[in-house]
Amino acid sequence: MAKAYYVKFETPQDLVNPIYEAVRVAAQSGKVRKGTNEATKAVERGLSKLIVIAEDVEPPEVVAHLPIICDEQGAQYAFVPSKQDLGKALGIDVTSAAAAILDAGDAQHIVDQVIEAIKKIKGGKPAK
Repeated sequence: MAKAYYVKFETPQDLVNPIYEAVRVAAQSGKVRKGTNEATKAVERGLSKLIVIAEDVEPPEVVAHLPIICDEQGAQYAFVPSKQDLGKALGIDVTSAAAAILDAGDAQHIVDQVIEAIKKIKGGKPAK
């Protein structure tokens, strides 16, 4: 299946598991917001450390605005392949199209590594 049009860059497979792990640990020890609306509000208010967006959202219009507002606000974001796995990482029994990590808690070092890797992917060069 082709990637949805809102997916701005390819997340390497070796980065997907650390993203899920960061969400899981942050949900337990920090502060996360679940769902597209909550993630959108977190970006607009400048509270998010990392926005995680699922690639398999139907219809794609549900989350298509997130990468755009993240870029406008300078917020970091990453894509994961499965909304089902994102829901599991959040500790909920339903799928989640998006999530926002507000306080990474014990996952801070993982979030920092993910953000550095994403900056390299998006910019093609290491962040300064």
